[in-house]
Parts: sequence; C-alpha cells; structure tokens
Amino acid sequence: MSHLLNVEEAPAPLSPNRPSMAAFLALGFRPLYIAGASWALISIALWIFTPQLLTGPLSMVGWHAHEMLWGFIITIAVGFLLTASATWTGFNPLHGTPLAVLCILWCIARIGFLAGGLTGFWVALVTELLFFAGSAVALGRVMIKGRSRRNYGVPVLIFMLGVADLMYLLAALDGNYIELMQRFDIGLIGMAIIALLIARRVIPFFAMRMVPDLKIPMLTRSGQYQMVFSGLALAAGIGVQITGTPMTPGNGVHTLPLVMAISLFITGLISLGQLFYWKPQAVLHKPMLWILYLGYAFIGIGLLFAAWQFSNLFDPAILNGVLARSATHVHLIGLAGFCILIIGMLTRTALGHLGRPLALDRSMLAGHWLVVVAAALRLAALWPTATSVHLLHLSAVAWIVALGLYLWRFVPMLIRPRPDKPAPVAAAKKPAVVRPAEAR
Repeated sequence: MSHLLNVEEAPAPLSPNRPSMAAFLALGFRPLYIAGASWALISIALWIFTPQLLTGPLSMVGWHAHEMLWGFIITIAVGFLLTASATWTGFNPLHGTPLAVLCILWCIARIGFLAGGLTGFWVALVTELLFFAGSAVALGRVMIKGRSRRNYGVPVLIFMLGVADLMYLLAALDGNYIELMQRFDIGLIGMAIIALLIARRVIPFFAMRMVPDLKIPMLTRSGQYQMVFSGLALAAGIGVQITGTPMTPGNGVHTLPLVMAISLFITGLISLGQLFYWKPQAVLHKPMLWILYLGYAFIGIGLLFAAWQFSNLFDPAILNGVLARSATHVHLIGLAGFCILIIGMLTRTALGHLGRPLALDRSMLAGHWLVVVAAALRLAALWPTATSVHLLHLSAVAWIVALGLYLWRFVPMLIRPRPDKPAPVAAAKKPAVVRPAEAR
C-alpha cells in the first residue's frame, strides 16, 4: 500500500494536451470515476425533482436506494479497486477493450432500470450482474497471479455485493418493501466492509505523506477485529433473510438481529477508536485529509445507529421516531459516511494517479464543502417539520453542484494522458504496467 499512487500508465500516441482513448481506458478509475460521479448527479436530480419518471419494477425509493448504492457508491469502489490492485499485484486487471465492455455493461444497466418495463428490468439485471462478475473475476485473476494473498478476499466481497444486488432486485420484483429494505441493508453492510478496509489502509498512508513528521499506526490488529465483526454482521443479516426472522421494532428481540446489532456496534466502536489513534487534530489544516477522516467517522457513527435499530431495544417514539427510521442509519452511513469519504477519494486518488500536484484548487475545495453541506441538510430533513422538504431540495442542489464541479474539473484530466509521461507513438499499444518493485 505504500506505493498506492505509483501505477504507470502506458504512454499514449497523442499529445498530453489532447484527449486519448488509450489514456481514458488505461486504468479502471478513469471511466468509472466519470461514470459514477455523473450518475450520482443525474440520479439525485431525477429522484428529488422528477420522481414521476421513476416507474417500472424498480421504481421510486427502491430505484433511488439501488442507484445510489450499487449504481454510484459501489461503482466508485470497483473503479478504485481495479486501479489499486494493479499496484498491489503488479498486473493491471482491466484496460482497453475489456474495460470498455465493462463500462458498457454498467451503462446498459443504468438505462434499463430507468427505462421501466419488465424487459428493461431483466436486461438491466443481467448486465449489472455481468458487471460485478466481470469485476470480481478480473480482480481475482490478478490477485492470484500476483500472489497478493492479503487481498484474496477483495474479489469475493465484490462478488458478494453482486449477489446482494440480485437479492435486492428480486425483492423489488416481488414488491415486498420490508424485504427490499432488509436486503438493501445487506448491501450497505457489505459496502461498509470494503470502505473500512480501503480507508483503514489509505488514510494513515495519505496523512503521513502530507503532514511532515506525522507518525500514526496502521492498526492492523484492530483492523482484523473490525473485519471479523463486520463480516459476522453481514452473515447474520444473510441469516435473517434465509430464516425470515422479523427485524421491525415491536416484534421483540431475536437472536440473529441481536448478533447483527452487537457486531455492528463493535465494528462502529473500533472505527471511532481508530480515528483517535490517527491524530485527527494534526490534519485539520489539510482539507484533502480531514474530508477522509470525517467520512470514516460517520461510517462508525452510522454503524452505531444501525446497531441500535436492529437491536429493537429502543422506543420508536424517541425523538419523534427519527431513530426508528431505517433512513437514519442509511443516510448516516451512505451519505455522511460513504459519500463524504468518496469525494475525498475521488479527488486524492485521481490527482495522484494522474501525476498532478496533491493540492486542492478552489473548485475542488468547494466540492468538498458542498458534499458536507448536502449530508448535513439531508440528515436535518429526516426530522419531521414543515421545512423538511425545503431542506431536502437544498441538499439535492448542494449535491448536484458538488458533483458538477468535480466533473467540470476532472473530466478533462481523466480523458487525457498524464502530463508527466511522454507519449511516443511506438509505445501506444503497450498495456499499463507497474514497476516490479511496487508489486505488492
């Protein structure tokens, strides 16, 4: 991981000042960062301002939840992993035509779920499963080829997220809203495992590189416990689905939901404890760092709220029922956690892999703050008041502007070769490579 940002892309035949398809398809983060960020902007605009367009088997809140988790958040994670795995293993898992095919599958899925109709739904379901299967196979192949044993679980997690996606989509087809949200939680927990795994590795590395003389521990042992308990929570959630155990408040305490709640609670505590050891006070003057710390903190907080809800040990009337709503932990983990973390990762990793200075300009900094504002307003809108709908709309506007700024600033860079890599024509067909010393 100490060489995360040193992947070399193949030189492109064009000038670094001109767009290049070879550069665009050199590493997974380039097309998938653009695709995920664009869809995050479009999907929120559709959900908040034109929900009447969201018809079909996957519609309204079911469509919104699916597209934000699998269509955006997990897509960005796949883009990152397809890139980082090249450094972990020494082999680029996907580039050129295979990467283009993967992106086309992703696009067909987005169109199919949005178009409505049973045929569009099934086409989208199949292509989306092929997207996750293809990503998992590509990651698994290079992990084995590069003997990156510590990362063997990563392609398995991506495959499991595809299985959770299938479970969610079949519940949507049945029209069972309670089952739909339970299966969404399985996907949410699965993504939390990946987010915690990635963030626990990169945050200390990024912080020590950017803050002179800062020394913070990697916390490998606590990370192992974190993975064990988050995995146990995921297994308990799957068990709930298999056994049909009720999880709604008022049905009493059941073993599997209680195991799930305890595991999530411990995972959340470990996450917040790790932040303490990462010396957050040392990064307050570095927006590129504190945005990552903040997102990680909200994932931990959200896991605590999820544990509280799944335990069924609280009174639903507390705080006007806000804590009893699944939307509370979903938006704490998904928006305040994943999305704040993602805007930081989208910026930091893109700049690093593109050979750009690791510094935020005004538009990038504004994008960071707008995502934080969007999360704060969306959480405030959970409180049932006359202003809730206005807060929701303001949150959506802040989100749309934030992602628009990111795309405006980064698309021109993502479709061009690195400025620090010459582009001789003779090397145009060489695949992306990683220096052997950086393989693991």
